[in-house]
Amino acid sequence: MPKELQQLLSLLEVQRIDKYLFIGNSPAKPQRVFGGQVLAQSLNAASRTVDASRSAHSMHAYFLRPGNPAMQIVYEVDPIRDGGSFTTRRVVAKQDGVPIFNTSISFQSAEDGFDHQFEMPQVPAPESLSTDFEHRSELARQHPDRFRPPMQLPIESRSVKPRDYLDPQPQEPERYIWLRTLDPEGEIGDNPIRHQTLLAFISDFALLGAALLAHPYTGESPELQVASLDHALWFHRPLRVDDYLLYAMDSPSAAGGRGFSRGSFYTRDGILVASVAQESLLRKKRGTAPVQR
Repeated sequence: MPKELQQLLSLLEVQRIDKYLFIGNSPAKPQRVFGGQVLAQSLNAASRTVDASRSAHSMHAYFLRPGNPAMQIVYEVDPIRDGGSFTTRRVVAKQDGVPIFNTSISFQSAEDGFDHQFEMPQVPAPESLSTDFEHRSELARQHPDRFRPPMQLPIESRSVKPRDYLDPQPQEPERYIWLRTLDPEGEIGDNPIRHQTLLAFISDFALLGAALLAHPYTGESPELQVASLDHALWFHRPLRVDDYLLYAMDSPSAAGGRGFSRGSFYTRDGILVASVAQESLLRKKRGTAPVQR
């Protein structure tokens, strides 16, 4: 796994070519640039233009166009504000001179204040669950006509209740996944920018799928057109991605061809470290018949 982790970090930690200008690359697969990659690369670029005493606390982003993995992504950072306690950066990601993504990110100096949080849901420990990689690999082995082998990422996920991708049935739109970055040699270290960058990447996992739990479809259903539309991420407390985090997701609403999903990241000992919200495009392709059960 160290090789895969080094490749991921090399991908997400963008190349600086000027004070406020960065270049990012993409893996050859998937066919469109993964939204979590652009989120992470934008956050990484913006964080490196801010004083180290301030860390990101909120990020609000819009996915404007599909990204082409064969082309470099140019990240233009606008130093829109440097205040007494807060710093704001605006980032536009472009390919061939055309914006594909934009975000505003706010940074804050550490300070004391009121402190409360929701309790972590009670779920089985990650060690008692099989990995999603094992589950998806078995699906691909048994049904090669329907499922491709999963990508080998240095991110381990363990779903509390895996979705039945062969015959998805409507269920309560709630999902729980344990996630961690596999780092047996301590490559990530203690750099908070690196941990936040990796969490931004992970935060786009499974959120769109959470909005489909109440319906007999998954993000891989061929009759659907799906895409992330926007994404918001809040960092509440210091965090580490090299130990298990529980990603608790739900979807309060789907309407108008859009699904809304929320997520919370908890440490193993129940500390809420980050929250996520996303709206996604959920549209049946024209000419597709209603699902038959």
